[in-house]
Amino acid sequence: MSWEPRPTPEITPETERYWSAAADGTLLVRECTDCGLVYHYPRALCPDCFSDDVEWKEASGEGTVYSYSATQSMSGWPEEDLPLVLAYVELEEGPRVMTNLECDPEDVEIGTRVTVRFKAVEDADAAVPVFVPRE
Repeated sequence: MSWEPRPTPEITPETERYWSAAADGTLLVRECTDCGLVYHYPRALCPDCFSDDVEWKEASGEGTVYSYSATQSMSGWPEEDLPLVLAYVELEEGPRVMTNLECDPEDVEIGTRVTVRFKAVEDADAAVPVFVPRE
């Protein structure tokens, strides 16, 4: 059993545009026009100043591994998709995103430069961003 395509994430009115853009190969973040904070996970209010004056911003899809962990077993995760490398990636725009790294654990360390890729999900109107080490 492999997760190709992966299960569809929960899509809400606040996140619908994010998932739709991912299906088109674009990574979006939110930016508060009041305080200037660029943030991720998408939500309607700025997590810093609570303003609702926020806009979508296209991210470069480039970042740096801030932290990571690898596991050889994960309940419910297809064995052929292991090892699983989970990471926080700090995007060039500033926010850190929790994600999967698609690489062997030996090929990553804190500070590794990465770039986004998008994995298909069951719903064609969404995709999941994952990251791979830059060439």
